[in-house]
Amino acid sequence: MKKPKIGARVKPVLTVKGLRFKDSNGSGQLDPYEDWRLSVQKRIDDLVSRMTLEEKAGLMLIQTLNAGWGGAVEEPAFDYINNQRMHRFILRNLVTANPVQSPNPGFAGQPVTPLEMATWTNKIQELNEATRLGIPALFKSNARNHIDPDARAGINEAAGAFTAFPKEAGLAAAALGTRNMSPIKNFTRVMAEEWKAIGLRGMYGYMADLSTEPRWYRVHETFTEDADLAADIMKALVENLQGKKIKDGTSVTQDTAVALTMKHFPGGGPQELGLDPHYAHGKEQVYPGGNFGYHLKPFKAAIDAGVSSIMPYYGAPVNLSYEGVKYDQVGFAFSRQIVTDLLRGQLGFQGYVNSDTGIINDRAWGLETRTVPERVAAAINGGTEILSGFNVNQTIVDLVNAGLVSEERIDEAAKRLLKEQFQLGLFENPYVDETRAASIIGKNEHRTVALDVQRKSLVLLQNQEQTTGVKTLPLKAGAKVYILGDFTKANVERYGYTVTDGNALVDGVRPSAAGHDYALISVSALVNRTVAGAYKSDDPATGLNPNFLKPIKAGQPYDKPYGSEDRCVAQDEYADTNKTCLDNGLIFGGVLPWEANNLSFTTMAASQSWQIKPSLADIQAVMNEVGPKNTILHIYFRHPFVLDEASGLRNAGAIVAGFGVSDTALLDVLSGKYRPRGRMPFALANNLQAVIDNQPDVPGYPERDTLYPFGFGLTY
Repeated sequence: MKKPKIGARVKPVLTVKGLRFKDSNGSGQLDPYEDWRLSVQKRIDDLVSRMTLEEKAGLMLIQTLNAGWGGAVEEPAFDYINNQRMHRFILRNLVTANPVQSPNPGFAGQPVTPLEMATWTNKIQELNEATRLGIPALFKSNARNHIDPDARAGINEAAGAFTAFPKEAGLAAAALGTRNMSPIKNFTRVMAEEWKAIGLRGMYGYMADLSTEPRWYRVHETFTEDADLAADIMKALVENLQGKKIKDGTSVTQDTAVALTMKHFPGGGPQELGLDPHYAHGKEQVYPGGNFGYHLKPFKAAIDAGVSSIMPYYGAPVNLSYEGVKYDQVGFAFSRQIVTDLLRGQLGFQGYVNSDTGIINDRAWGLETRTVPERVAAAINGGTEILSGFNVNQTIVDLVNAGLVSEERIDEAAKRLLKEQFQLGLFENPYVDETRAASIIGKNEHRTVALDVQRKSLVLLQNQEQTTGVKTLPLKAGAKVYILGDFTKANVERYGYTVTDGNALVDGVRPSAAGHDYALISVSALVNRTVAGAYKSDDPATGLNPNFLKPIKAGQPYDKPYGSEDRCVAQDEYADTNKTCLDNGLIFGGVLPWEANNLSFTTMAASQSWQIKPSLADIQAVMNEVGPKNTILHIYFRHPFVLDEASGLRNAGAIVAGFGVSDTALLDVLSGKYRPRGRMPFALANNLQAVIDNQPDVPGYPERDTLYPFGFGLTY
């Protein structure tokens, strides 16, 4: 057995027969749970036998805990650790080399440097070490290592100082193009080293959900619509971030970089109308194509690979029957049928179940009329071990004392949760060398790896012949190039082109593209945060606007305003004493709900809450000035957008699909320095109606409605 390094800053270290052990409870003697020579299960059993009910209940709570400005430890930490007995925390701070203090940090916390972040996690570990039993903390985060122009706290974090790779769909596109998992492995190697550098050893991710419903806002966090490809990717993620050797049901060991919480079981893609279950108007999950089993495939692969934890989704299934079982219409984390019978019983999952954030106080779909204690009891008795976004220890204690939750169930949950901390070696040493964090995160070697994956992620969709018979791409050397959109002029000039910057207005007027050899236009379509942020469920101008009605609910005609289901409007349908609107501001992303159908460029351009950059009008004008066949479009496919005929975008000489890349990666491909290799991780519809008519649980479209199929990609 390998001797672990012992890291102790509060409690003493014992030496027994020449070996070192941390005296976690300060008893002066080596107790079984402190003895790293024993099996994990023996250590767990001993520790749980020593714990009070309050200490065990604290293990079942996880809440956001951010560093303050400069890496300060702020008040919530002392309450969470000393009063609520908590040992798991969600980090949402932006980690950046040059932080700027925010006057209103809110949910995301203050930006901090890598040094400050690593120093802070060590300080929190000291507070945990000082508790009676010295149980270490485990920090978790949503995805960080991606180029994302619209990162949202609570969904994913901006890359900041971390090395930035393409979004998840870009990783899948690269894997399809290389026909192996090498892009995933290279990505995980970088992520692993950077996360460990700041003491971040757990992840809320990755998403095993499938992008079968293009309108769903969270498609941008999915890898693909194809269950088999997703399964291969989940296996690669688990094997390369956790490890390949499975013991006691998971592959977590002290050599594990990051323990994963795969989400959102049993697959969050099939959302009715593409609406998001963060919101009251999007709580229904539907399977009109009878494809429930298809969405389980990636989770099966993760379980078979030994994933440490799984997170059920918010959504409540509508009229779902699978293999003879009719499932209750309640949020998945509350469903014993889903968590205990299906996930554990049928699929053999042996890790712990981590709820999605806010299921108790805000998104208790199917249990809206139940009290908070009743919801907590339903989740725990249903099979969920830890409640994300909940931090009231006494609620669990009271339920046990009232006989509504058994202490045996609490012990079972505590043992499952502690296993991860023991396996990771955190009981021996939870600390990191904070002085090394800045030299590891975003280092040149990592950026070189990321650039290679970015190049491989780009998909050439179209490459028409010019009048000379030569293909539009690659660009000819020394060409006169007009740029518009997200390009930096100096970056393009480095490739030997003469560049006119169409983004640089002269007296408020865009310079003409006429006379140029090419126009390079980088196109994105994102949510207009200002417009979407003005949504309020009880507002007659938005949530209660009679001109915008939700057409169906649970598959039945509805025709009521989208705000009708929020607790601030339907107060009699909720038990909550706090009747504030859940959906106000659409803070977790997504356009105005009545504009979710608008995935074609023509309809997005006419929408309030979609924002195309550059504007569609400017794109069309430049194409007319330079000639459509001399236009190269790079389109950031955050969703499987529709290149509708009316938009004119299909007339471009070349179209390149991107999923988050740098100028360098894109220009390496456009210039011919690097040949395009990526393949589409999802199909693109030929028309918008095909998206609207598509069954949310079924991938792709009929052949007649498909512009580019799954796996499509050209090269030169």
